[in-house]
Amino acid sequence: MTDLIRSYYQAFNSGDREALLALLHPDIVHEINEGGVEVGLPAFRAFLGRMDRSYQETVEDLVVFAGDRPGRFAAEFFIRGTYLRTDEGLPEAKGQEYRLRVGAFLEVRDGKVARVTNLYNLAAWTRMVCG
Repeated sequence: MTDLIRSYYQAFNSGDREALLALLHPDIVHEINEGGVEVGLPAFRAFLGRMDRSYQETVEDLVVFAGDRPGRFAAEFFIRGTYLRTDEGLPEAKGQEYRLRVGAFLEVRDGKVARVTNLYNLAAWTRMVCG
């Protein structure tokens, strides 16, 4: 099942949003860092659209961990990005580049990614884009 998690991040890096969405369970639960919880493919698709408007990002140095309970995984990686367009409630975008460590927890159900929880240091990201 770690192959599914790796495929999720490969699809993210490729920019092929349909391939990424095809890996997700219809009832995907997305827990957004310092944000809310969104449920379902339409909500995840909308989230990707918002992200793609404001950020260009790539996952680097991915490490995937399998939990001791079936279907539970964690990942650690760096997100390398460019802040393209100001995101609501965040500092002004001016094409700033950043590289930030991210931790993620994922759950697999019925052969699909059913939950994604991303955690990162928003204050560190803000320092990176504010200079």
